Amino acid sequence: MSIYTQPHTSWTHRLTRMMVRPLVGTRVTPNHLTTARLVTGLASCAAFAVGDATWTVWGGVIWLVSCLLDRADGELARLGNSSSPFGHLYDTVCDLAVNALMFLAIGIGLRTSWLGEAGPLLGIVASAGVLAASILSAKLEAAGAVETKAYVGILGFDFDDALYLFAPAAWFGLFPYILIGAAIGGPFFAILTAVRLRAARAESRAG
Repeated sequence: MSIYTQPHTSWTHRLTRMMVRPLVGTRVTPNHLTTARLVTGLASCAAFAVGDATWTVWGGVIWLVSCLLDRADGELARLGNSSSPFGHLYDTVCDLAVNALMFLAIGIGLRTSWLGEAGPLLGIVASAGVLAASILSAKLEAAGAVETKAYVGILGFDFDDALYLFAPAAWFGLFPYILIGAAIGGPFFAILTAVRLRAARAESRAG
């Protein structure tokens, strides 16, 4: 039995699948949930950018809801057989925007922490790195260079389930360390994915 998580089988997928099942056949569409994900994602970013402890805690709560909605729209589309090219594009653009802005918002909010003016700069680096890594990963998957995802999860967790951890990180004051890690990890994965994509394209041309 493989330890790697197969597509749409993670614990978060299973949880949201149960949550949205009652919505199948109703007027609620996957695009409605994607819009709710976008609104809650932007709201959490706004809360993080304030830099106040109370706002950060509430931002973490809203962020957790936003992450669940991110899973829920796809699950509703699959359960209701209502997937569409536009819906997939809308979901992708919203995810890219919210995830990138989140790191920038955290950096802005940390300008009053011990990071000082380095906070916003680290936020920019992390945001750019994560955005680039996400776009390159999508290109790697579209090129057919990987069987499922560019980075697969293990033990029932997807690679991007790590985003859920930003909620407790907000509650327990761990954002400075998370941001430093993202400012290093984001560009690293962007470069790694670019190298993998280049190798895949070279192999495709050679074949």
